Amino acid sequence: MKKRLLVLEDGTVFEGKAFGADIDVTGEIVFNTGMTGYQESITDQSYNGQILTFTYPLVGNYGINRDDYESITPTCKGVVVFEEARRASNWRNQMTLDEFLKAKKIPGISGIDTRALTKIIRKHGTMRATLTHVGDTMDHIIDQLQATVLPTDNIKQVSTKTAYPAPGVGLSVVLVDFGLKHSILRELSKRNCNVTVVPYTTTAEEILHLHPDGVMLSNGPGNPEDVPQALDMIRGVQGNSNIWYLYGAPTFCYGKWSQDLQDEVWSPWI
Repeated sequence: MKKRLLVLEDGTVFEGKAFGADIDVTGEIVFNTGMTGYQESITDQSYNGQILTFTYPLVGNYGINRDDYESITPTCKGVVVFEEARRASNWRNQMTLDEFLKAKKIPGISGIDTRALTKIIRKHGTMRATLTHVGDTMDHIIDQLQATVLPTDNIKQVSTKTAYPAPGVGLSVVLVDFGLKHSILRELSKRNCNVTVVPYTTTAEEILHLHPDGVMLSNGPGNPEDVPQALDMIRGVQGNSNIWYLYGAPTFCYGKWSQDLQDEVWSPWI
């Protein structure tokens, strides 16, 4: 098995075993502490452009199945684990984690002390990292890494370009796609909601024209400060007394840096 390096922008180097796609990538290094749900995390568009570290020591033991996708095309940059299960055992299993990452062109690295790595990330905060093969000089790798400018258009990359329906017979919900998870649609469908998914650039006027009973802001990647136009949309929607509010994760993010929204009361109706 090939060796692979995980190099952090502060010069820290981890050596491990390569699995998944045979490519080099650079992105923000982040961690996930969940004991299960690695398929959901890898396919969650909230991790767009990021190298995802799992602190739980064994990843891939139940394989990949058709039911746990949060998106069809994952956009995380890479996967870091302590141990990658070479054989998957589960009645729903369709392929191994290694086969899945190869198919989606995502590199992985195993044999890494992911908890030690997590302590570094927690200490330094936002950090760039690269997954690369042994061969190039370390000085060159670090110089290139430190010169890398990470993109800030993450939401634009993952949001739907056109509106589409998820039909139901119940309450009408407009779901604003900042990088939504499929499980959100599944849960709304269970409640017979008639859902219309719209791009993150949709205006309040366009949303109100759909006469929804509720509006939901999906999860998504990046910094909410990179989409200031969403604030105008939120203000425009919340000013309509005919709509009950079903809020999403970005609402709280906006609330932290917008005093206007921080003082508002949002009412969940599901």
